[in-house]
Amino acid sequence: MVFTPPAWVPELPFDPPDSIPIHEFWSNEKYGRQPLSRSRNPFTCGVTGKTYTSTEMAERFQLLARALAKRMGWRPNEETHWDKVVGVYSFNSIDYSMSTFAVHRLSGIVTPANAMYSAQELEHQLRSSGAKALFTCIPLLETALKAAKACNIPENKIFILRLPGQFNAVPFKTLDDLIEEGRSLPELEPLVWSKGQGARQVAYLCYSSGTSGLPKAVMIAHRNVIANMMQIRWHEDPGRRAKGVETQVQLGLLPFSHIYGLVVVVQAGTYRGDEVIVLPKFELKTLLETIQRFKIQVMHIVPPIVIQLLRNPDLCAKYNLKSLRYVYTGAAPLGAETHEDMVKAFPFLQVGQGYGMTETSTVVLSTGENDVLVGSSGSLAPGCRAKLINEDGKEITGYEERGELWVQSPSVTLGYLNNEKATSEAYVWDHDGRWMRTGDVAVVRKAPSGYEHFAVVDRLKELIKVKGHQVAPAELEAHLLSHPHVNDCTVIPVPDEGSGEVPKAFVVKSASAASKSDEEVSRDIYKWVEEHKARYKWLKGGIEFIDAVPKSPSGKILRRLLKDREREKRRANGAKL
Repeated sequence: MVFTPPAWVPELPFDPPDSIPIHEFWSNEKYGRQPLSRSRNPFTCGVTGKTYTSTEMAERFQLLARALAKRMGWRPNEETHWDKVVGVYSFNSIDYSMSTFAVHRLSGIVTPANAMYSAQELEHQLRSSGAKALFTCIPLLETALKAAKACNIPENKIFILRLPGQFNAVPFKTLDDLIEEGRSLPELEPLVWSKGQGARQVAYLCYSSGTSGLPKAVMIAHRNVIANMMQIRWHEDPGRRAKGVETQVQLGLLPFSHIYGLVVVVQAGTYRGDEVIVLPKFELKTLLETIQRFKIQVMHIVPPIVIQLLRNPDLCAKYNLKSLRYVYTGAAPLGAETHEDMVKAFPFLQVGQGYGMTETSTVVLSTGENDVLVGSSGSLAPGCRAKLINEDGKEITGYEERGELWVQSPSVTLGYLNNEKATSEAYVWDHDGRWMRTGDVAVVRKAPSGYEHFAVVDRLKELIKVKGHQVAPAELEAHLLSHPHVNDCTVIPVPDEGSGEVPKAFVVKSASAASKSDEEVSRDIYKWVEEHKARYKWLKGGIEFIDAVPKSPSGKILRRLLKDREREKRRANGAKL
């Protein structure tokens, strides 16, 4: 059965254009953006208050493109886009999006890199993407230089995005320097693109999170991003209209290198005419000050930030946060209990979730303010279709039945760079067309409103197979987190001669367990599971106490790191792998 968006979700007013770059779509009112006269300033620094109008931003990326063209020897309609790849390795900045538009103005490709990367990780991305130049910032410069040197990127092709409070002279050209250079250079020739080029040409090489393996470079076309900007806007319009909201102030805290921040906040938000208040990185007190100072109405954040807000009620109480209307989470699941706790702690706001992947550039499921269901990732966005495939390969037709989520959307990307095997496994064809196999297990349920919602409940590759049964780590983790002695946890499979695999828990003890021994806490947890769960879900693989559960910056649990550690431990002990 193919699922489609509920009746309240409007259809896209026109097909996402396939022959223009992202920056032209973003800046031109004929493509449905909020008129510039009614738009807020797109980017404002949450630290200094420095801001750009849409007109200033458009001028700056055009001038930057002129300077880049001269320094790199590139022309907009010559060379291929693969010859013009530029890395961006920086904390958030009001110049971040503008720098990507400048590269696109030259018909080039941007590869955004996680600011938490080591020199080796950055080197891998720069080398595999074929980057010829790099934008970075002063706090990351040492790491950037090591990686750039290893990839033969010369220092005169490394450029600096200034962050708040950093005004010292540096022996590298800053973006402001390049923009000044651009003022004395001639205008660039217009881009000449053929029909359908925007659907074929890569705009971004974004690297998947690598929760179940090494990160892969996802080829994201211009039309993929354009489509998702439209899908996000028109999915949210009914809820916003019901509250009389035309434009709003939203938070720009998510890393702009991550597809969630890059598309949902930076581009879709400002296309709607919203203002994004940019913070370089997360610090709770700064976040609270920023909400109060700029009267932020909507926050796109990740579950770990929700947890921080809930764990610091006294600090939160010192600030006026009542401008907040909606808190939207993604990148990792938000538990139903945490959702309810958030609304209880801050009764003046709503909480909703979305779901997407780098491979779907970004949102395919989203919760509108007009239809919130606790524990779900919302409904299908306009132009999306989905189906659930059970372990027998059959399509699921009923509610509350688990199956792998397959999606269709104009935002589904081109595939993985130089990885035909992974591409053919994830991007598949059947009688209904081309689908993205997400690898995530979901159920469809009907909300009290009568509309269908999707709840993503686990990763397909991480299901634990115990004597023919399947155990979902997320289910066990949710149960363990309700135990008073568990502060955080994760569950992985370990080999077992009798059962094939069995669950093992890694637990971070709560403060209430500080005075108890590991053995005592383990006994309590074993009993807790055995009293409430089927025998095949018992923790036959044991319990191990750790200081912290490894997670990506977005909050995804990196179970593979614990699996690798467990494998090495078993190898060292001569145990069966």
